[in-house]
Amino acid sequence: MATLSPTAPRTDDDPAREAQHGDRKATAVRLWGWPAMATLLLAMYRIGEPLLGRDELTSWDMSGRSVGQVLATVQRVDGVMGTYYLILHAWTSVFGDSALALRMPSALAMTGAACCVALVGRRLFGHRAGLAAGLLFALIPGVSRFAHEARPYALVMLAVILSALLLLRALDRPGSPWRWAGYALALTAVGLFHLIALTCLIGHLVLVAMRARRDRRTWLGFGCAVLAGVVWLVPVVVLGRAQTARQIWWITKPESWDLIDIWSQLFYSGLCAGTVLLLALVACQARRDAVVFCTVSAVAPVLLIWAVSHGHVSYFYFRYMLFTLPALAMLAGAGLATGARSRRVIASVLAALTLLTLSDQKSMREPLAHYWPGGPDFAAAARTIQQGYASGDAIVYNRVQEEALSLGVSYYLPRDLKLRDVFLSESPIRRNDLAATECLEPARCLRGEKRIWVVVEGNAPDPLHGLPPTQAAALQAHYKVSEEARPTGLTVSLLVRTSRTS
Repeated sequence: MATLSPTAPRTDDDPAREAQHGDRKATAVRLWGWPAMATLLLAMYRIGEPLLGRDELTSWDMSGRSVGQVLATVQRVDGVMGTYYLILHAWTSVFGDSALALRMPSALAMTGAACCVALVGRRLFGHRAGLAAGLLFALIPGVSRFAHEARPYALVMLAVILSALLLLRALDRPGSPWRWAGYALALTAVGLFHLIALTCLIGHLVLVAMRARRDRRTWLGFGCAVLAGVVWLVPVVVLGRAQTARQIWWITKPESWDLIDIWSQLFYSGLCAGTVLLLALVACQARRDAVVFCTVSAVAPVLLIWAVSHGHVSYFYFRYMLFTLPALAMLAGAGLATGARSRRVIASVLAALTLLTLSDQKSMREPLAHYWPGGPDFAAAARTIQQGYASGDAIVYNRVQEEALSLGVSYYLPRDLKLRDVFLSESPIRRNDLAATECLEPARCLRGEKRIWVVVEGNAPDPLHGLPPTQAAALQAHYKVSEEARPTGLTVSLLVRTSRTS
C-alpha cells in the first residue's frame, strides 16, 4: 500500500487537515457556546414575571407608534433613543408586545455580548481565560437584570464589545479597508444606542497606541474609521444636547463616594463586584497590553463621566456605564485562568460565584423588581379595575409623574376594555411627545359619567391625594368615593355620581 511522504504537501481533501480544522472549529464553538448558553438560560428564566418598569413602559408606548410618529417624537424628546425605538417598533410588529416580546431583544443582545466577551478574552489572554471571562460575564446579576429590561442597555454592551473585537481584527490586518469599515459601523451602533458609551474609544486609543506604535497605516485606518463611525452621529448629538435639560435633569452631581459605590450598582451585587474585582487584580500578571486595555476600558469612562458630571449637567448614572462590565469580566477571566491550576478550580470558583449571587438573581425576578421597594403594582391596579368594570366607566390618572400611571395601568388592562380618560385634552401620541396635556378647566371636561375610576400614586388616606387641586375639586363637587383598593404603591378608587350632578 502506498504511503504519503512526510514532506508531501497536504491537499484540501487531506483527512489530517480536516480533522485538525474540525477540532479547531469545535473548540471555537465551545469557547463562545457555553457562555452564550449560560447567558441565554439566565436571561430567559422568568423573564416575563417582573412588571414593566417606568422606562420600559415608555419603550412599549413608543414601539406602538408608527415610524413617522417615532421620528416626530424623538425630535422633541428622547432623541438619543430613536434607533432603539425603531428597532423595537419593527420587532413588536412581528412578535407582539408581551413582556417577553418586549424584553427578548435585550436577552438576545446580552447573549451576543457574552459570545464576544469570550472571543475578545481569548484574543487578549488565551482560550481558557476567554472561556472563563464569558462564563463570569453570564453569572453577573447585572447582566441578567438588563437582559430583562426593554431598554437599549444590552444592545449598548453588545455594540461596545463587538467594536473591540472588530478593532482587534483590524489591527491584525491594518491594510484591510473592510475590517476598518466593520469597526466603523460598530462605533456608529454604539453611538446610536447610547452616546455616552462612545467613551469606550479611550480604551481603543490606548490599545492602538500600544499595538501600532509608529505604524502610520494602522493610525490612518483607525483615524478614518473613528471619523467615519462618529460623523453619522452628529444629528443625534445635536438632538441629545438640546433635550438634556428635560431628559436627565434628575441626575445629581456625583460625590467622591460614588466612585466606590458605582461598582456594586453595576454588578447588582456587592459580593459579585468584590469577587470579580479581586480576580481582576490577579490578572496583573497577564499580558501587559491586554491588561492595560481592559483596565482603561473599565475605569477610564467612569472617571471621565464622573469628572464631566461636575459641570452644568450630570451624566453619572450607573446604567449609563454598564458597558464597562465586559472589560471587567475579561480581566476577571484572565485572573481566574492565571491563578487557577486546573479546570476543576475554575469550575469551583464559578460554582461559588453562582451560590453567592443566588439571592441577587432571585430578587431581580420578583414582580416589582424593576422598581424601588414600594411599587407601584400596575398589574394589581388593572385587575381591580377589570373586576369592577361596568360599561361606560371613565378613568382619571394623576399625571404629576408624567405618563407612568396611565401607561402602566393601560398596559395591564385588557385591550378591549375602554375607559374614557376624563381630563385628557391631547394624548402624547397626538402631541408627538411622551407627556399628555390635560383640561385647563376640569369641571367642563366631565360628561356626566356615572362612575369614574381614579388612580393615584401612594397610599394616602385621601384617595384623591396627589391630583391637581382643580381636578380634585371638580370630582368632589359631583362624585363620592364608593370603593377603594390599595395595591402596592397605588390607590385605586371608584367614584360614583351623586344627586347634585346636573
